[in-house]
Amino acid sequence: MPDAAQMEAAVKAYVDCYNRADLDGIVAIFAPDARVEDPVGSPAKTGHAEIREFFGAGIAMGARLALDGPVRCVADHAAFAFHVTLDWEGQATRIDVIDVFRFDENGKVAEMRAFFGPENMGPG
Repeated sequence: MPDAAQMEAAVKAYVDCYNRADLDGIVAIFAPDARVEDPVGSPAKTGHAEIREFFGAGIAMGARLALDGPVRCVADHAAFAFHVTLDWEGQATRIDVIDVFRFDENGKVAEMRAFFGPENMGPG
């Protein structure tokens, strides 16, 4: 199981890779059979191909990520608040999100869940 420093490094690598449009780097953070539920309640994206397609679409929209505080780690989970800025339907938009990563025994993200709803979206 990864320690807190390894989980925090993975979160920061995720944000960095996303902002550099490095899809290979993003996918490498995830286990081959990882599950992404973004936002919670939406259909899950499972496996590297679906995860690559999902994050590629967000990057193509010009989305950028920024952490809003420390990464919180316990057991095999890391939770972190961040915001996304992007152009949504012609408007500069900010989405406030909390992501929870669950890591596998190899230090890869086995599950990602993103918590946000319409009330967390506003002018950016």
